[in-house]
Amino acid sequence: MNRFSPFEASLWFATAEPAPATRALAESLDADVCIVGAGYTGLTTALELAKKNVSVVVLEAQEAGFGGSGRNAGHCTPTFTHYSLGELRRMLGEPWAERLIQRQTRANDRVGAMIRDYQIACEWQQNGYVMGALQPANIPALEQKVEEYNAVGARTRLLNDGAAREITGSPRLIGGWQHEEGGHLNPLGYARGLARAVMQEGGRLFTHSPVRSVERQAGRWRVETPKGAVLADKVIFATGAYTVGGWPKLEQTFKIMRVFVAATQPLSEETRRHVLPQNTTMHDGRGDIYVYKYDRDGRIVASMFPMGRRGVDLAYTRQVMTDRLKWLHPDIREEIRWEYLWFGELDMQYRTVPRLYDLAPGIVGLTGLSGRGVPTGSMLGGILSEWAMDVPEKDLSLRLEPLRAAPFYMAFGPQLSLRYHRAKEWLSARRSGSPLPPHA
Repeated sequence: MNRFSPFEASLWFATAEPAPATRALAESLDADVCIVGAGYTGLTTALELAKKNVSVVVLEAQEAGFGGSGRNAGHCTPTFTHYSLGELRRMLGEPWAERLIQRQTRANDRVGAMIRDYQIACEWQQNGYVMGALQPANIPALEQKVEEYNAVGARTRLLNDGAAREITGSPRLIGGWQHEEGGHLNPLGYARGLARAVMQEGGRLFTHSPVRSVERQAGRWRVETPKGAVLADKVIFATGAYTVGGWPKLEQTFKIMRVFVAATQPLSEETRRHVLPQNTTMHDGRGDIYVYKYDRDGRIVASMFPMGRRGVDLAYTRQVMTDRLKWLHPDIREEIRWEYLWFGELDMQYRTVPRLYDLAPGIVGLTGLSGRGVPTGSMLGGILSEWAMDVPEKDLSLRLEPLRAAPFYMAFGPQLSLRYHRAKEWLSARRSGSPLPPHA
């Protein structure tokens, strides 16, 4: 799917609660803070500020949740990708690392509270997350996860083969890592609910209002749209992977990595008794990631990264997803039909943690969520609202950095990493005699 096309193939667009009524900006407004981008990051920032009686305007080029916030698979797992917590501490330094770890690992508390407080209808289920182990070589890394995440207050445990199979229904697993606080939801429904909450608290949201320019005016910032403008003391760019213009070179701070998500028909009660019987979120544990969970109607919603023909040849893509699902769950007897298939884009950083850029006095931009959108975007609102409320830089949970382009190798590095892990797992499985899924 083209990044700027509507959600014709998206399950979420077909099933999410309607968006609140909004309009394009067609006048000149005054605000304390202008936020560009109505995804999770922009909306949670606006919500935090509006609750504190800060005058806030949100400008969105399309509609609330149009980008990654409405296109992701709906997993809400408050963890970090790629790097261990120890590696993050060495990379980010203290106190920045510990502050960010605490915010990220408690992010689902914020998600659950906002859903509860604003009665957001988004299929929220907090039944845990399981990362499986398909071969003995997977176990040491899962043991490390238990030690590291439990040390910072998360509720996780190592699963033996029996427990992993009981929770997930997959006889292929020899163990796993369970994060009891993991959850899943309808991501577009959540974004629309956040938009409604912002408006409920007095924030002003304008859709179909792309930012054309930002210029200094009388000691403040004038944010221009095609038919209107906002004069604000502070400006926050929170456009993520869907950054287009607005501020020079902001779109160069990350590289795009595509992901696709697909949803089956509603599965039979018999299948659902054997596949994810506890309605948890499942990661099969391979570096060539396959993550899946149910929606409210009993559809399996699964995501993978494009590789070779996968993601290009859609018939082949559906076959790969079916073969992986049925390999993990041989008890599935019914035909699998992937009735929805759509694409999203990730704003990848080599650190795989967000970067907060000091663009000008009173203006920041944040990019680089790197695929951890729901919990990460939800907790970032707390950090950005603190910046807007003049919390000193030394006390923030992200370090302010000068604008810099992402390294050139990020254009191909994530794909190379997927292929590397795929080859490594293939060799490890051959040595241990572990079975491999189709298309491995």
